[in-house]
Amino acid sequence: MKFLLTNDDGYQADGIAALKDATSGFGESVIVAPSRGYSGCGHQITDKSLIRTEPGGEGVHIIHGTPADCTRLGLLQIAPDVDWVLSGINEGANLAGDIFMSGTAAAAREATISGRKAIAFSQYLRQPEYLQDWKRTTRWTQKVMTTLFDMKLEDGCFWNVNFPVLNADAPDPELEFCRHDISQVDLNYDWTDEGAIYRGQFKNRGYLPGRDIAVCFSGKISVTKLALDCSVV
Repeated sequence: MKFLLTNDDGYQADGIAALKDATSGFGESVIVAPSRGYSGCGHQITDKSLIRTEPGGEGVHIIHGTPADCTRLGLLQIAPDVDWVLSGINEGANLAGDIFMSGTAAAAREATISGRKAIAFSQYLRQPEYLQDWKRTTRWTQKVMTTLFDMKLEDGCFWNVNFPVLNADAPDPELEFCRHDISQVDLNYDWTDEGAIYRGQFKNRGYLPGRDIAVCFSGKISVTKLALDCSVV
């Protein structure tokens, strides 16, 4: 198999290095990733200005544009023959409504729009007290790939995967297939004379039982199948 790897944390992020390591046992990969971090950019694209590109070493292409730009340019020009587009591994979870703000999810969604199979990977973090073990996340990613590569993925759908935070001595987490939550983030702002500053805490958000937030927060790997068609008949 051949993979296009991208993210919204930038081509030098620890997460995309972990993703590349995870794919090594499955096939060939090419990195087409942003020159800098675009966390929270959603499905933004660049259509009014030049998107500069440059080589970043063997198998690495640096794009001065958004994650969705990376997917578009990667599939159109750089690596049109890939079997999967893999986005991440994001430094922070993308659960519930996060997927609409997430550049990680947008890169996978853009691949799906183009008719390609895609997975978005994210690692829940607790900072600053928690130091992420990316080698362990690599192992978990390989476990997920082994499962998902053999499963049917319908046209117009992509996978959204979130890894939990666990203690260093904890056993590897189970995978749980679940639905996408619709709960709101923790809406908490400091109000000043000049405006408002967001102070919400990710861990304090509400959630529904059995859906992606609850699964990830419980210490399991949440795996959710998302569809492009959001319409309701």
